[in-house]
Amino acid sequence: MNQITEMSERQREARAVTGMTQSEMIRRAGEASAFMKALAHEGRMMILCHLSAGERTVSELEHLLGLRQAAVSQQLARLRAEGLVECRRDGKARYYSVADPRAAEVVGLMYKLFCAPDS
Repeated sequence: MNQITEMSERQREARAVTGMTQSEMIRRAGEASAFMKALAHEGRMMILCHLSAGERTVSELEHLLGLRQAAVSQQLARLRAEGLVECRRDGKARYYSVADPRAAEVVGLMYKLFCAPDS
């Protein structure tokens, strides 16, 4: 079997299993990788854990995390840029919450795997 026929056979097999073309799988894998990179930081994961319980101000997150405002703001900026959290203003206060339900789901799974009493 030549390379072209072999490649197209692989592509047909991939589509049969996933319902996606090879190029669609590659695109989605890239999206998943970027999503996981955004989560793959201890500080960002901790922020998302706290925000999973409800919205918080930057000051509340500083206190909960034991970090300075600049460090918390830097991580929130990254999470905001990735679309994982959103911010609303109320006077001088900024309230942050989880914006992407996938992030909340992953944080819930991480809690179950690593933090729950039975883990």
